Amino acid sequence: MSLSVYLSTTAKKGDKVASEVATVPGHNNLKRHSTETTFMSNTNNIVILVARVLLSFMFILAGFGKLTDPAGTAGMIAGAGLPASTALTYLAGAFEFVTGLAVLVGYQTKTVGWLLAAFCIFTAVVFHLPTVNVPDFPAAALGWINALNQIMVMKNFTLAGAYIFLAIVGPGLYSLDARRGAYAVA
Repeated sequence: MSLSVYLSTTAKKGDKVASEVATVPGHNNLKRHSTETTFMSNTNNIVILVARVLLSFMFILAGFGKLTDPAGTAGMIAGAGLPASTALTYLAGAFEFVTGLAVLVGYQTKTVGWLLAAFCIFTAVVFHLPTVNVPDFPAAALGWINALNQIMVMKNFTLAGAYIFLAIVGPGLYSLDARRGAYAVA
């Protein structure tokens, strides 16, 4: 039994657990960093819901765009030297759309969070990290494109951190995972 499940089944919302060392079945002398731990409040659950909504929109919209107009992304994939660029575009579009919806409704949050984190890191390294060099393209425009790509790398790494955090913290009370009992909520 995990610590969060144990605590959620033995304490009520708003209860405080006090002690420097708590003995919990399966967790030998778990040490706490503070003397009090308060269970997640309704405000925190609302903030997690808002965060899920914000984290979902980019992938829902990007996935929909790839599914309805794959040409641009297929060209980028082909330019990176990957085969079957149109098929990969549709696959990426479906992945982004479905995982975006899963984040939005809080379904399979742990798995989806880790998958999206890996996806963000992969796309940063494969598509945004390399320097763009288009023949006969103005140098100033190439400089701007490469600067934008560096911003995209930082954005993708930041999003990877956010999705890892979501996978660890969970979807909160207002989610399908909570309704089906997949996550302990207070």
